[in-house]
Amino acid sequence: MNDCIFCKIINKDIPASIIYEDQEFLVFEDIKPIDKVHLLIIPKIHIESLIACNETNQEMLGKMLLLGGKLANQLGLKGYRTMINSGAEGGQEVFHIHFHVYGGSDTLVKI
Repeated sequence: MNDCIFCKIINKDIPASIIYEDQEFLVFEDIKPIDKVHLLIIPKIHIESLIACNETNQEMLGKMLLLGGKLANQLGLKGYRTMINSGAEGGQEVFHIHFHVYGGSDTLVKI
């Protein structure tokens, strides 16, 4: 997708604070963090949202969740949240599936 900001980040056309990258995923810091640690995990393939996923995406989705936990642990988080906004009515702003992983505050951040 030429106009997808996350695809542009994957292609290194737009800078981001990348903290992890492999053949399948890119992880970077959210530019509007809601907690001390706030990461976005995106697949390198363009999928619009969780709504667009089906059974063929199960392995990718599972890997994304496990990667979130692994990175949260490496960053020393004792607890964390994951969030997926799906569709405009679900609060999704960038239409490339992504998981938010955030935590690190002493108090629970309510959204």
